[in-house]
Amino acid sequence: MILHYNARYVVLIPMIRAATLTLYLSCLANFAQAACFADYKAKRDDPLRLHYGVAEISGRCDLDNARKELEDRLASQGWEMLTILSVFSENGLDERKDSAGDYFLRF
Repeated sequence: MILHYNARYVVLIPMIRAATLTLYLSCLANFAQAACFADYKAKRDDPLRLHYGVAEISGRCDLDNARKELEDRLASQGWEMLTILSVFSENGLDERKDSAGDYFLRF
């Protein structure tokens, strides 16, 4: 009876550890997917128009990824990306909202 009891736990312990590790990694992934935003400058020709905007970015939260995402989004509406100023978390949204005006989270 004691050998049978221990044998069950020998199988259960690795399963419990695997489930715990899976839960831990999924929580870690959720933290890694925190909201990411970029502020940028764009232009449109004929007549020349410029704007400053803020947009949410998916994927990696870095300048290169933000540029790739926003170039396509802006181009589909006739805008040309000039520069990505910065990438930031949702903590930086409030301070940029007034400056972005109509282009706050538009693209």
